[in-house]
Amino acid sequence: MIDWTHWHNEPYLIGGLIFFGWLYAVLAGPYREPLAGPGVLYPRTQALRFYSALVIFYLAVGSPLDQAGERFLLSAHMFQHQLIIYPAALLFLLGLPDWMIRPITGYAPLRRVFHFLTRPLVCGIVYCLGIQTWHLPLLYDWALQDRFVHIMEHFTFFGVALFFWWPTLSPATEFPRASYAVQMFYYVGVTIGMTPAFAYITFSQDILYPTYEFAPRITWLTAAEDQLLAGSMMKLGGMIVMMIAFGVSFYRWYQLSEKNLPDTNAARKN
Repeated sequence: MIDWTHWHNEPYLIGGLIFFGWLYAVLAGPYREPLAGPGVLYPRTQALRFYSALVIFYLAVGSPLDQAGERFLLSAHMFQHQLIIYPAALLFLLGLPDWMIRPITGYAPLRRVFHFLTRPLVCGIVYCLGIQTWHLPLLYDWALQDRFVHIMEHFTFFGVALFFWWPTLSPATEFPRASYAVQMFYYVGVTIGMTPAFAYITFSQDILYPTYEFAPRITWLTAAEDQLLAGSMMKLGGMIVMMIAFGVSFYRWYQLSEKNLPDTNAARKN
Protein backbone atom coordinates (compact mmCIF):
# COMPACT_ATOMS: atom_id res chain seq x y z
CA MET A 1 0.00 0.00 0.00
CA ILE A 2 0.99 3.64 -0.35
CA ASP A 3 3.04 5.17 2.43
CA TRP A 4 1.53 8.66 2.56
CA THR A 5 4.30 9.82 4.89
CA HIS A 6 7.06 9.05 2.38
CA TRP A 7 8.44 12.06 0.52
CA HIS A 8 11.44 11.84 -1.78
CA ASN A 9 14.49 13.62 -0.41
CA GLU A 10 17.16 12.30 -2.77
CA PRO A 11 20.16 14.66 -3.09
CA TYR A 12 19.76 15.07 -6.85
CA LEU A 13 16.12 16.17 -6.45
CA ILE A 14 16.40 18.40 -3.40
CA GLY A 15 19.85 19.61 -4.44
CA GLY A 16 18.66 20.41 -7.95
CA LEU A 17 15.67 22.40 -6.75
CA ILE A 18 17.80 24.27 -4.21
CA PHE A 19 20.39 25.01 -6.89
CA PHE A 20 17.82 26.50 -9.29
CA GLY A 21 16.26 28.49 -6.46
CA TRP A 22 19.68 29.76 -5.37
CA LEU A 23 20.70 30.60 -8.95
CA TYR A 24 17.51 32.61 -9.49
CA ALA A 25 18.05 34.47 -6.20
CA VAL A 26 21.63 35.34 -7.17
CA LEU A 27 20.72 36.49 -10.69
CA ALA A 28 17.73 38.50 -9.46
CA GLY A 29 19.70 39.91 -6.52
CA PRO A 30 23.42 40.71 -6.67
CA TYR A 31 23.68 40.19 -10.43
CA ARG A 32 20.46 42.02 -11.34
CA GLU A 33 22.12 45.34 -12.13
CA PRO A 34 24.93 43.91 -14.30
CA LEU A 35 22.36 41.88 -16.25
CA ALA A 36 19.40 44.25 -16.43
CA GLY A 37 21.00 47.64 -15.96
CA PRO A 38 20.64 50.20 -13.17
CA GLY A 39 17.25 50.97 -11.69
CA VAL A 40 15.59 47.63 -12.46
CA LEU A 41 13.57 46.45 -9.47
CA TYR A 42 13.54 42.95 -8.06
CA PRO A 43 10.99 40.94 -10.13
CA ARG A 44 8.68 39.98 -7.27
CA THR A 45 5.78 38.68 -9.33
CA GLN A 46 8.05 36.70 -11.62
CA ALA A 47 10.00 35.31 -8.67
CA LEU A 48 6.74 34.12 -7.09
CA ARG A 49 5.86 32.31 -10.31
CA PHE A 50 9.31 30.75 -10.62
CA TYR A 51 9.44 29.45 -7.06
CA SER A 52 5.84 28.23 -7.38
CA ALA A 53 6.99 26.18 -10.38
CA LEU A 54 9.72 24.57 -8.27
CA VAL A 55 7.23 23.76 -5.51
CA ILE A 56 4.73 22.22 -7.95
CA PHE A 57 7.48 20.20 -9.59
CA TYR A 58 8.51 18.83 -6.21
CA LEU A 59 4.91 18.03 -5.27
CA ALA A 60 4.59 16.12 -8.54
CA VAL A 61 7.77 14.03 -8.28
CA GLY A 62 8.64 14.14 -4.58
CA SER A 63 5.31 13.61 -2.82
CA PRO A 64 3.53 10.25 -2.24
CA LEU A 65 1.81 10.91 -5.57
CA ASP A 66 5.00 9.62 -7.20
CA GLN A 67 4.71 6.31 -5.36
CA ALA A 68 1.05 5.98 -6.33
CA GLY A 69 1.83 6.64 -9.98
CA GLU A 70 4.93 4.49 -10.11
CA ARG A 71 3.51 1.35 -8.47
CA PHE A 72 -0.28 1.35 -8.48
CA LEU A 73 -2.29 3.71 -10.71
CA LEU A 74 -1.77 4.89 -14.28
CA SER A 75 -4.26 7.68 -13.59
CA ALA A 76 -2.10 8.94 -10.70
CA HIS A 77 0.93 8.85 -12.98
CA MET A 78 -0.99 10.79 -15.62
CA PHE A 79 -1.97 13.44 -13.08
CA GLN A 80 1.68 13.67 -12.04
CA HIS A 81 2.69 14.33 -15.64
CA GLN A 82 0.01 16.96 -16.08
CA LEU A 83 1.32 18.86 -13.07
CA ILE A 84 4.77 18.87 -14.67
CA ILE A 85 3.61 19.80 -18.16
CA TYR A 86 1.04 22.47 -17.39
CA PRO A 87 1.41 24.54 -14.19
CA ALA A 88 5.08 23.76 -13.46
CA ALA A 89 6.46 24.47 -16.94
CA LEU A 90 4.07 27.40 -17.50
CA LEU A 91 5.03 29.15 -14.25
CA PHE A 92 8.70 28.41 -14.85
CA LEU A 93 8.67 30.35 -18.14
CA LEU A 94 6.50 33.15 -16.74
CA GLY A 95 8.99 33.51 -13.90
CA LEU A 96 11.97 34.28 -16.13
CA PRO A 97 12.68 37.96 -16.84
CA ASP A 98 14.03 38.70 -20.29
CA TRP A 99 17.27 40.14 -18.94
CA MET A 100 17.95 37.02 -16.88
CA ILE A 101 18.11 34.68 -19.88
CA ARG A 102 19.56 37.18 -22.37
CA PRO A 103 23.14 35.89 -21.92
CA ILE A 104 21.88 32.62 -23.45
CA THR A 105 19.20 33.74 -25.91
CA GLY A 106 21.30 36.69 -27.02
CA TYR A 107 24.43 34.60 -27.65
CA ALA A 108 25.07 35.22 -31.36
CA PRO A 109 26.54 31.80 -32.34
CA LEU A 110 23.37 30.08 -31.09
CA ARG A 111 20.88 32.51 -32.59
CA ARG A 112 20.09 30.47 -35.70
CA VAL A 113 19.65 27.32 -33.64
CA PHE A 114 17.31 29.06 -31.22
CA HIS A 115 15.40 30.69 -34.05
CA PHE A 116 14.72 27.26 -35.57
CA LEU A 117 13.96 25.45 -32.31
CA THR A 118 11.51 28.11 -31.09
CA ARG A 119 9.32 28.13 -34.18
CA PRO A 120 5.76 27.09 -33.30
CA LEU A 121 5.76 24.16 -35.73
CA VAL A 122 9.02 22.79 -34.34
CA CYS A 123 7.91 23.30 -30.73
CA GLY A 124 4.62 21.53 -31.37
CA ILE A 125 6.33 18.57 -33.05
CA VAL A 126 8.93 18.25 -30.28
CA TYR A 127 6.19 18.30 -27.65
CA CYS A 128 3.87 15.80 -29.33
CA LEU A 129 6.66 13.37 -30.24
CA GLY A 130 8.29 13.62 -26.83
CA ILE A 131 5.12 12.91 -24.88
CA GLN A 132 3.80 10.20 -27.17
CA THR A 133 7.12 8.36 -27.51
CA TRP A 134 7.37 7.96 -23.74
CA HIS A 135 3.86 6.48 -23.68
CA LEU A 136 4.90 3.53 -25.83
CA PRO A 137 4.52 0.43 -23.63
CA LEU A 138 8.19 -0.58 -23.81
CA LEU A 139 9.50 2.82 -22.69
CA TYR A 140 6.72 3.62 -20.24
CA ASP A 141 6.98 0.33 -18.37
CA TRP A 142 10.78 0.54 -18.46
CA ALA A 143 10.51 3.87 -16.65
CA LEU A 144 8.28 2.25 -14.03
CA GLN A 145 10.86 -0.49 -13.42
CA ASP A 146 14.03 1.63 -13.45
CA ARG A 147 14.25 4.66 -11.16
CA PHE A 148 16.89 6.44 -13.27
CA VAL A 149 14.83 6.02 -16.44
CA HIS A 150 11.77 7.29 -14.56
CA ILE A 151 13.68 10.43 -13.58
CA MET A 152 14.77 10.93 -17.20
CA GLU A 153 11.14 10.53 -18.28
CA HIS A 154 10.02 13.30 -15.95
CA PHE A 155 12.80 15.65 -17.00
CA THR A 156 11.95 14.94 -20.63
CA PHE A 157 8.31 15.81 -19.99
CA PHE A 158 9.35 19.07 -18.33
CA GLY A 159 11.74 19.88 -21.18
CA VAL A 160 9.25 19.27 -23.98
CA ALA A 161 6.64 21.19 -21.95
CA LEU A 162 8.95 24.21 -22.07
CA PHE A 163 9.04 23.79 -25.86
CA PHE A 164 5.24 23.59 -25.89
CA TRP A 165 4.74 26.82 -23.96
CA TRP A 166 7.56 28.80 -25.57
CA PRO A 167 5.72 30.10 -28.70
CA THR A 168 3.00 31.62 -26.51
CA LEU A 169 4.89 32.49 -23.30
CA SER A 170 8.41 33.24 -24.51
CA PRO A 171 10.23 35.57 -22.08
CA ALA A 172 12.95 36.42 -24.64
CA THR A 173 12.80 39.54 -26.80
CA GLU A 174 15.17 37.90 -29.29
CA PHE A 175 12.66 35.08 -29.83
CA PRO A 176 9.29 36.64 -28.99
CA ARG A 177 5.88 35.08 -28.70
CA ALA A 178 3.98 34.15 -31.83
CA SER A 179 1.18 36.41 -33.02
CA TYR A 180 -2.17 35.78 -31.38
CA ALA A 181 -3.58 34.38 -34.63
CA VAL A 182 -0.71 31.89 -34.85
CA GLN A 183 -1.14 31.03 -31.16
CA MET A 184 -4.75 30.02 -31.76
CA PHE A 185 -3.80 27.76 -34.70
CA TYR A 186 -0.94 26.39 -32.61
CA TYR A 187 -3.19 25.28 -29.76
CA VAL A 188 -5.60 23.60 -32.17
CA GLY A 189 -2.73 21.87 -33.95
CA VAL A 190 -1.18 20.53 -30.74
CA THR A 191 -4.57 19.28 -29.57
CA ILE A 192 -4.97 17.34 -32.82
CA GLY A 193 -1.36 16.17 -32.67
CA MET A 194 -1.85 14.62 -29.23
CA THR A 195 -4.92 12.64 -30.29
CA PRO A 196 -3.05 9.41 -31.21
CA ALA A 197 -1.70 8.98 -27.66
CA PHE A 198 -5.12 9.62 -26.15
CA ALA A 199 -6.84 7.20 -28.51
CA TYR A 200 -4.15 4.56 -28.02
CA ILE A 201 -4.47 4.58 -24.22
CA THR A 202 -8.21 5.14 -23.94
CA PHE A 203 -9.55 2.74 -26.55
CA SER A 204 -7.05 -0.08 -26.25
CA GLN A 205 -8.68 -3.44 -25.53
CA ASP A 206 -5.55 -4.59 -23.72
CA ILE A 207 -3.80 -3.38 -20.58
CA LEU A 208 -0.85 -1.57 -22.10
CA TYR A 209 1.50 -1.48 -19.13
CA PRO A 210 2.15 -4.73 -17.20
CA THR A 211 3.09 -2.86 -14.01
CA TYR A 212 -0.47 -1.59 -13.63
CA GLU A 213 -2.06 -4.82 -14.81
CA PHE A 214 -0.52 -6.77 -11.93
CA ALA A 215 -0.40 -3.97 -9.35
CA PRO A 216 -2.42 -4.31 -6.11
CA ARG A 217 -5.75 -2.51 -6.46
CA ILE A 218 -5.78 0.37 -4.00
CA THR A 219 -9.03 1.84 -5.35
CA TRP A 220 -12.27 0.41 -6.71
CA LEU A 221 -10.90 0.80 -10.25
CA THR A 222 -9.85 -2.24 -12.22
CA ALA A 223 -6.70 -1.99 -14.33
CA ALA A 224 -8.83 -1.44 -17.45
CA GLU A 225 -10.90 1.29 -15.76
CA ASP A 226 -7.76 2.94 -14.46
CA GLN A 227 -6.31 2.99 -17.98
CA LEU A 228 -9.53 4.44 -19.37
CA LEU A 229 -9.48 7.15 -16.70
CA ALA A 230 -5.83 7.95 -17.44
CA GLY A 231 -6.49 8.32 -21.16
CA SER A 232 -9.52 10.51 -20.48
CA MET A 233 -7.45 12.65 -18.12
CA MET A 234 -4.82 13.09 -20.82
CA LYS A 235 -7.37 14.26 -23.37
CA LEU A 236 -9.76 16.24 -21.18
CA GLY A 237 -6.99 17.85 -19.14
CA GLY A 238 -5.15 18.84 -22.29
CA MET A 239 -8.30 20.13 -23.96
CA ILE A 240 -9.28 22.23 -20.94
CA VAL A 241 -5.82 23.82 -20.85
CA MET A 242 -5.86 24.37 -24.62
CA MET A 243 -9.34 25.91 -24.51
CA ILE A 244 -8.35 28.33 -21.77
CA ALA A 245 -5.13 29.25 -23.58
CA PHE A 246 -7.01 29.59 -26.88
CA GLY A 247 -9.57 31.83 -25.18
CA VAL A 248 -6.86 34.08 -23.74
CA SER A 249 -5.17 34.44 -27.14
CA PHE A 250 -8.51 35.11 -28.85
CA TYR A 251 -9.48 37.72 -26.25
CA ARG A 252 -6.18 39.56 -26.65
CA TRP A 253 -6.41 39.39 -30.43
CA TYR A 254 -9.98 40.71 -30.27
CA GLN A 255 -8.95 43.60 -28.01
CA LEU A 256 -6.24 44.65 -30.45
CA SER A 257 -8.56 44.42 -33.45
CA GLU A 258 -11.22 46.51 -31.69
CA LYS A 259 -8.65 49.21 -30.99
CA ASN A 260 -7.11 48.88 -34.47
CA LEU A 261 -3.74 48.17 -32.87
CA PRO A 262 -1.09 45.94 -34.47
CA ASP A 263 -0.14 42.65 -32.88
CA THR A 264 3.43 43.37 -31.80
CA ASN A 265 4.11 39.65 -31.64
CA ALA A 266 3.41 39.38 -35.36
CA ALA A 267 6.79 40.92 -36.14
CA ARG A 268 8.31 37.50 -35.70
CA LYS A 269 8.58 35.28 -38.76
CA ASN A 270 6.58 32.22 -37.73
